[in-house]
Amino acid sequence: MGEGVLSGIRVLDFTWMLAGPYATRIFADFGAEVIKVQSKKTARGVESDLAPYFNTWNRNKRSISLDLSHPEAREIVLKLTAKCDAVIENFSPRVMPNWGLDYEKLKERKPDLIMLSMSAMGKGGPWKDYVAFAPTLHALSGLTHLTSFEEGTPLGPGYAYADIVAGLYAAFAVLAALEYRDRTGRGQYIDLSEYEALCTLMGPSLLDSSVNDREIQPRGNSSDYIAAAPYGCYNCSGEDRWCAVAVSTEEEWQSLNRVLNYPDWMKEERFATAAKRNENRKDLDGLLTQWTIQHTAEETVGLLQGAGISAGVVQNAQDLSRDPQLKAGNFFVQLEHSILGKTISDRSPIRFEKEPTVGWEAAPQLGEDNRYVFSDLLGFTEKELSDYIKLGVIG
Repeated sequence: MGEGVLSGIRVLDFTWMLAGPYATRIFADFGAEVIKVQSKKTARGVESDLAPYFNTWNRNKRSISLDLSHPEAREIVLKLTAKCDAVIENFSPRVMPNWGLDYEKLKERKPDLIMLSMSAMGKGGPWKDYVAFAPTLHALSGLTHLTSFEEGTPLGPGYAYADIVAGLYAAFAVLAALEYRDRTGRGQYIDLSEYEALCTLMGPSLLDSSVNDREIQPRGNSSDYIAAAPYGCYNCSGEDRWCAVAVSTEEEWQSLNRVLNYPDWMKEERFATAAKRNENRKDLDGLLTQWTIQHTAEETVGLLQGAGISAGVVQNAQDLSRDPQLKAGNFFVQLEHSILGKTISDRSPIRFEKEPTVGWEAAPQLGEDNRYVFSDLLGFTEKELSDYIKLGVIG
């Protein structure tokens, strides 16, 4: 694995799906040795080592295969814990204790251990045993409501935003605990609720509601802090091509008038002032779309930016792969996978001086690092390793 600012830190990874693997990927990217605990019983679907999803969130990690239904496998975990700095898991609160692998048990083997448990609701409260995926958390936190276009038509983000937030919180919390351990010599147990993590981002809306005693409604693509219109995403020519436009000053409105070649509708009284344009934003959006739909997103943005108007292409994955800014920053990293061949991965936007991505590796295959972990780290003999494989403990 590559060197980095977290080199020398070892993390035992019991995570799956996105939130947990994203947290541990951050550690792996910056040089920590992350040992992912897998089982052939569950390494399927998005957890299959050939799935794009798995390969996205598990680069730079090691993989071991253990069937934790066996007591011997759980004893191996305890031995491995003694050689790790942190344990990170994102199961429901019952799973690790049912295996006898809760924090109290683990810290018997490693007194200064840092353990983070990331679950949907946290370890306490009436909902503690509930499990959830990102869309559930979006809905419960109010995000689905606030990111809709209008009341009564809940929409929500089109990707697992809650998992990204929770993963970042988890990484930050473990880093803070490591710093605390460096100062005090003491470990920590961290209970992270993904639900609460997302709710922390609802602060402005909660404050607005409590202070002004009003219900907060979704605003769609309209601005909630400046009187801007037109302001939103507009359909351009081509299949599912869009651009974002923001006109917030009278000067920009006049510039838009010039770009559109002074259409008659822009002279109408209902668009004479910023306040009136806001009142009639739906009509304004429809009329502007009649112009944007005649041009590609790139052409539209070029014309508007050239006139001093804030605008940008709504880029898809193909656009991002060709983006000159991302290319110039070496954002994309090519990794060699033992089965998939050459794969492309996104580089972290956090850059440290003299820390290239040399040594980065594609996501591992199931059990790829069994011999290194069990023989080199734990000192198993060839016979012990063979016996565990025959019993199905390792596998």
